Amino acid sequence: MKKGINAWSLPNNLSLNDLFKTAKEAGFDTIELNMTDKRDTSVITDDLGLIDTDILPLNVTQESLLEIKKTSESFELPISSISTSLHWTYPLNHEEVHIREKGKEIARKMIEICAFLGGDCVLVVPGVVTEKNDYEACYQFALEALIELSEFAKEHDVIIGVENVWNKFLLSPLEMRQFIDEIDHSHVKAYFDAGNVLQFGFPEQWIKILGHRIVKVHIKDFNRGIGNITGFTTLLNGDMDWRTLMIALKEINYTDEITCELSPYRTNPIQLAFDTSRAMDYILNQDLD
Repeated sequence: MKKGINAWSLPNNLSLNDLFKTAKEAGFDTIELNMTDKRDTSVITDDLGLIDTDILPLNVTQESLLEIKKTSESFELPISSISTSLHWTYPLNHEEVHIREKGKEIARKMIEICAFLGGDCVLVVPGVVTEKNDYEACYQFALEALIELSEFAKEHDVIIGVENVWNKFLLSPLEMRQFIDEIDHSHVKAYFDAGNVLQFGFPEQWIKILGHRIVKVHIKDFNRGIGNITGFTTLLNGDMDWRTLMIALKEINYTDEITCELSPYRTNPIQLAFDTSRAMDYILNQDLD
């Protein structure tokens, strides 16, 4: 499996060149970029300390995309996928049509850019359930949106990875499996975040149930004793059973990226990438027999 890093794990004041240089020097094989919109402030990214850069804005120019692609190639650090926090602001299952359409527009933009940059997957938060948005209606809206987007993804040979997040939606692996199977398309799969499961279940059970539907994997650690969003922590510093996790991935023959998604340290923030890379060396090279 390849070691990947999400750009949120690196200081947000790095230039494009320094972003790739740091990830490469830390020992990562791939990088995941995040599409942003400076007009949007995501509560989720604020709470987790994930601060966006302006490297890949929604209105990115062709000239900037060419520069990103050239930089990726010069450092021999492929862009594996594109993520975003924008689907918290523009959920695909929102009750208002114009917000759902904005969410789909963002997804299509991500797919186009991912294909151009050589990636093969876009991470999509499938929706958000709130006190005002009925769960069953949310499920149907999200299903319809992803069915609509699936053919666009296929045309660009990019897979939509539906991520399990703290969105009060798709709360179990059985429900996530059902959701993916109802879409029933080769270019819509699951983007499994192991850390997001720890407060509510067991990652290895999700992996077994989702099986071949998993296209990408995010990792971070979590302290169950804290039990809220501040419980997310650095690798090897929480309650993740890393050996059991890796055995489960091995059993479903998963061989793609394992991408860390963490917030940089407050002091010497760049050091997180190097520490995380070493932790991932341990995680990926355990004796599983």
